[in-house]
Amino acid sequence: MPRPIEQLPQIRSAIRFYRAMSWVTGMFLLLLVAEMVLKYSPTHVEVFAGGSGGLLSLQRVVPGDGCQWYSLFVPGGMGCEITSLGDGFNISLAILIVHGWIYVVYLLACFRLWSLLRWPFKRLLAMAAGGVVPFLSFFVERRMHDVAVADVTRLEAERAARDAAAPAPATTPEA
Repeated sequence: MPRPIEQLPQIRSAIRFYRAMSWVTGMFLLLLVAEMVLKYSPTHVEVFAGGSGGLLSLQRVVPGDGCQWYSLFVPGGMGCEITSLGDGFNISLAILIVHGWIYVVYLLACFRLWSLLRWPFKRLLAMAAGGVVPFLSFFVERRMHDVAVADVTRLEAERAARDAAAPAPATTPEA
């Protein structure tokens, strides 16, 4: 495996990719939190596009028979199913699915940066947590970006020192 000093272009690319995916993941996570608040708070609504409600509408979701008021707040819902009454395109469901797939790409971006810079495993865990804790991705991204840029600066200085210490290639005189 090549040393990080030999992979500076890939590292710079990984930093840009990680930074972009961190922001996209963070924004979709905030949308997901807003969707969950709408759906599981006493309002019990989802966002729909098209259908009988018009271009954008909030449509009710109803808990199934036998659900208690606290059922939706318990992990697994205690077997409580909720049914959406909306028609059209369910934007709330789309946000949920898109965030899931974006998080997978975000994890790949984290892994790529982590492996190229050979950081400790704890740093990868911190980066991964950024995609599941609201607002954390923005703070983690800032910190990891600063650390990565500092590492790249150090690697560039090492490379320059190595190149300066290398003997100059011998030239043959022209006859």
